[in-house]
Amino acid sequence: MKNSNKHFLRITLMAMVAVSFSVMAQQTPIQYFRPNDKTGLNTFETSKNDTTPFTGMKLRIGGNFTQDFQGLSHENNATPVIINGVNANQLSSLINGFNLAMANLNIDAQLDDGIRMNLTVYLSSRHHEEAWVKGGYIQFDKLPFFKSDMIDHIMKSFTVKVGDYEVDYGDQHFRRSDGGNAIYNPFVENYIMDEFATEIGGEIYYHPKNGLIAMLGISNGELNPTVVASTKIDTVTGKLDTYSPAFHGKLGYDRQFNKDLRFRITGSFYIDKSAASNTLFFGDRTGSHYFFAMENTTATSVNNAWSGRYNPQFSQQVSTFMINPFVKYKGLELFGTYEMAQGRIITEPDTRTATQYALDVIYRFPREKENFWVGGRYNSLTTTLPLNSNDITINRSVGSFGWFVTKNMILKGEYVTQQYNNFAATDIRSGGKFNGFMIEASIGF
Repeated sequence: MKNSNKHFLRITLMAMVAVSFSVMAQQTPIQYFRPNDKTGLNTFETSKNDTTPFTGMKLRIGGNFTQDFQGLSHENNATPVIINGVNANQLSSLINGFNLAMANLNIDAQLDDGIRMNLTVYLSSRHHEEAWVKGGYIQFDKLPFFKSDMIDHIMKSFTVKVGDYEVDYGDQHFRRSDGGNAIYNPFVENYIMDEFATEIGGEIYYHPKNGLIAMLGISNGELNPTVVASTKIDTVTGKLDTYSPAFHGKLGYDRQFNKDLRFRITGSFYIDKSAASNTLFFGDRTGSHYFFAMENTTATSVNNAWSGRYNPQFSQQVSTFMINPFVKYKGLELFGTYEMAQGRIITEPDTRTATQYALDVIYRFPREKENFWVGGRYNSLTTTLPLNSNDITINRSVGSFGWFVTKNMILKGEYVTQQYNNFAATDIRSGGKFNGFMIEASIGF
């Protein structure tokens, strides 16, 4: 059965390539849309610039493909822990080689004037062996069916999004790699604590022309929703667990002062007071691009798909905020993150704190074209493990270079070093470190 699934996936991918490249030359523009190529760089929330006239319903089929070549090595000094005759703290032996290719299918439709739909499917990824739907949503930038001049005027500054969508918490998720979609990321991987989740709900945006940004959203707080009542007791309340809605919001300022200078700063929050299993920091269903880094000899690509990342396990309760400044002056880009999150699992009596910060420095050249870049990132996370009072720290340093071969094709390479500090001697990450190079080719259209 597994072989037939893989055979079907190969046929699907080949068909997608054939169909997609045949329509690339005739891709029609869609309103309020972020392009899946170089022209989508440094796009955060879609703007209210109505530059595409509505001429009827349109369907746009696109895709993303990413292939990595990995040259990583790792080490630790953890005390052996023998389980069924196997040392669970022995790291796997890594060699240089190609990782599993990842692919996304993107379907976008212009349903009516100012009404757009998106559906994204993960066709091939590290975590799932078969195709999975990422999510789908409808975005309203106009409400023509009301036939009201007053509503039309109001909607010039508002956007409404509803569906199973990528939660707009922070700005980093607009720059991360998402399975086969690595076109916006100047690096190969995402943050150590990766803020990404798809949840069912809605968001309302207010973005007048003066550069102000405001958003308020409500969701179910779950990646995998359920209608079955909980049988688990919450340690804090002593009662059966209940599932409350999650709230998130953003306030910021984004302005292009002149041709050379753009400045943006936003603050975001996300709050879920009680959940069946919240996955704001564990919602990626595709997996890390650092295959098997710091994983033991029994690890599998599916069950250990998030190598190099850290899940704080705030599954029961989470409250978090993030600040993101962004400056682009000519070819120089600075993007920063400061994040503080608190949360717990259902058996914990108190919340724990996780603090993360990161800085990206990117220089794109030559001027005007900006087809090449060099960059660096420093990312650090300090937190405590569940039911443990000792702080642990994970630090990552990355150097990157890249080339937009065309607006749809990129080639990038990086050298990464990541260190694990203050983990218990019996933890596989004790004295842990991995480093090495990554080469990545990616297509987006």
